[in-house]
Amino acid sequence: MKTLYVSDLDGTLLRSDEHTSEFTNNTINNLVQKGMLFSYATARSYSTSRKVTEGLNANIPLITFNGTIIVDNCSGELIHKIFFGADANIILEDLFRNDVFPIVYSFIDNVERFSFFSEKRTSGMIKFLNMRQGDKRTRIVNNETELKVGEIFYITCIDKEEKLHPLFIKYKDKYHCVYEKDIYTGEQWLEIMPQGASKANAIKQLKEILGCDYLVVFGDGTNDIDMFEIADESYAVENAVDELKQIATGIIESNDKDGVANLLISHVNK
Repeated sequence: MKTLYVSDLDGTLLRSDEHTSEFTNNTINNLVQKGMLFSYATARSYSTSRKVTEGLNANIPLITFNGTIIVDNCSGELIHKIFFGADANIILEDLFRNDVFPIVYSFIDNVERFSFFSEKRTSGMIKFLNMRQGDKRTRIVNNETELKVGEIFYITCIDKEEKLHPLFIKYKDKYHCVYEKDIYTGEQWLEIMPQGASKANAIKQLKEILGCDYLVVFGDGTNDIDMFEIADESYAVENAVDELKQIATGIIESNDKDGVANLLISHVNK
C-alpha cells in the first residue's frame, strides 16, 4: 500500500510564528529520505509557502491556493491550474457594486501577479500587504478596470463581515468559497475560487500522479473539510475548529507542539 501524507500549513504544520519548527523540518526530511510521500495543501501561494517552510524538503508536487494550482516543488513548474474565465469580470463587477475591492491573483503575460486598488485598501488588506512587502508579484492598480486584467484564478476579499457574508451566501454554491477569519490578524476573509478548485480535487490528482492508494491528511480549519472527507485517515490538531474535529479520525497535539510531526513518527513506528 502506497500512502500519501498531506498537511495544511497555517495553524497545522506551521507554528504560531508562521514557520515550521526545526523539529518538524528534521522529522519530515528524515522520513522523506526514507521514502515517505509527504506534501502540503495550503491557501498560500507557492512563493509564500516556500518562505514559511524554509528547511523543509518536500520534493513532490505541492497544492497551493486551496487547490487552484499544483506546482512542482523542485522546478517551480505549474502542473495544474484552474482559471475563472469570463466569470471573473462578472464577479468583480458585482464586488465593486457592493463596495468590495479585492486582491486579485492572475497570470499576466504568463507571470503570476497579485493586484489591488491602492485607494480602496481596507485595514485588513493593509496588514496583509505589509507582510508581503518586496514581493515581486505585487501589482498596484489605479482603477477598477486594471483589476480585471489577466487570467484570473483567485480572488481574496478582506473586509467587514456585514459586507462579505451576503456575498459568501450568494457565491458559495456557484464557486468554491472560503469564508473565515484569518488566524493571525482576526480579519474577516472571503476567498473565491473557480468551481472545481479545492484541496480535495487537487489531492485526487496528486494521488494519481504519485500512484498512491491511501491518504492521510492533517488540518485545522474549515477549508480542510473537503480533504478530510476524501481521506482514509484524517487528523485535526488540538487548536482546530470544532467542525473539523467532529469529522476527524483523531485529534493530535497542537501546531505549536509539532502535532503533525509527532503523528508521522508514530505512524512509521507502527
